[in-house]
Amino acid sequence: MVMKACLWVLCLSLATPLMAAQEVRVGAYNFPPYVVKPESERPSGLVPELLAALNLMQDGYEFALVPTSVTRRYRDMQSGRFDLILFESPQWGWKDTAHVALDLQIEDAEVYVARAEPGRDQRYFEQIIGKRLALYNGYHYGFADFNSNQQYLRDELGAVLTYSHDSNLIMLLRGRADIAVITRSYLQIYQDRHPDQRSALLVSERVDQVYRHKALFSPASPLDTPRFANLLRELNQDGRLDALLARYYVRRTSAAE
Repeated sequence: MVMKACLWVLCLSLATPLMAAQEVRVGAYNFPPYVVKPESERPSGLVPELLAALNLMQDGYEFALVPTSVTRRYRDMQSGRFDLILFESPQWGWKDTAHVALDLQIEDAEVYVARAEPGRDQRYFEQIIGKRLALYNGYHYGFADFNSNQQYLRDELGAVLTYSHDSNLIMLLRGRADIAVITRSYLQIYQDRHPDQRSALLVSERVDQVYRHKALFSPASPLDTPRFANLLRELNQDGRLDALLARYYVRRTSAAE
């Protein structure tokens, strides 16, 4: 009987670390290069790689990707479908959704892109309104005062809305649009994949908006902002976070910027 009790205690002690991990559900919608096809069996992008690195680094939390959509993400957080969402901005439609924001001290931007033509230079981007615009449906743009309403963008600004940066860039190259607004990190990755198209695209020096990325937490999240910030610092003790960001052309900034 004593031996059985000892074995039971030993089994319990061995099982406890496996049972201790707290699941943290992270919302993700298609937002290249941060998340690509989150609903697929093997989603790719910065967020899935970051979550995998965090899971390998520690065993207190198990980060799980939860697919959502660019328009559904607000109500999915409100309903408790996920606990937090990464690489967001409170300006992107979150004012009516209860959340706690953490500055990730990570920066990106959106830039204007046009087809390169003889005589066309940076002055082409001085006037955005009135040109044929190719935009990503559901995104919030600075030049439109962050109004993502489809009818407004189509009817008032004459924009074509798609679900692909690649489609918008192809529209430019084929002369079906004048300007596309592209996430800068994604554009650099696209140009790496298609070096022959670099000279065919004119990229603005002016940005539409700077992404000062935040993590937005549901008030009911099992993980709070100080602990998550500590996890990111621990991940970067040997430079792993910086290396991951660099691969996606995203840069770290400082809290003072």
